[in-house]
Amino acid sequence: MGLNIGDDLPDVTLADQDGAWIKLRDFVGQPVVVFFYPKDNTPVCNIEACEFEAHYGELKSAGVKVFGISKDSVSSHKKFATRFHLEYRLLSDVNSEAEKSFGVGRKLFGLLQDRITFIFDKEGKLMHTIKSQLNGRRHVDETLSVLNIETQLK
Repeated sequence: MGLNIGDDLPDVTLADQDGAWIKLRDFVGQPVVVFFYPKDNTPVCNIEACEFEAHYGELKSAGVKVFGISKDSVSSHKKFATRFHLEYRLLSDVNSEAEKSFGVGRKLFGLLQDRITFIFDKEGKLMHTIKSQLNGRRHVDETLSVLNIETQLK
C-alpha cells in the first residue's frame, strides 16, 4: 500500500554513495524530493538521474533536498554518481526498507521496481507523486512545476 497525499515522510535511514547514513526525517523543515528508480546505469534511469542533476542548481537554490533511491549497493551508487557527476545523494535500499515504507510497487514478477517520485512539503507531508516507468524526464519536469521552480535550461 503506497503513501497518500498528506502522509508523513517515512522515517527511513539508508547509506548514501559515500557510506554516510542519511535519515530522511532529518530534512523535515525543507521540501524533500525522493525518487525511486529501478537500477543504476540503465537507459531511463540514466536520463532521469541526469535530468535531476541538470536542474539540481535550481532545486538546491529553492531549498529542496533531492534523494535518489534504488536497491543498488553503495559502491554501485558511487560509480553511478561519479560517472554522471551527480551532486545529490543516492541512497542504497538493498534490504527494501525504503521501498516498503513508501509502498513502492514492483513489476515483472517482482523483478523491476516502480519508477516513482514523491514530493514532500516543508512540514514533511506528501504533496504529490509522479509515476512513469518509461519517461524519466517527466519526473523532473513535473517536480519543478509542482514546486513552482523556474528553470533556466528550457
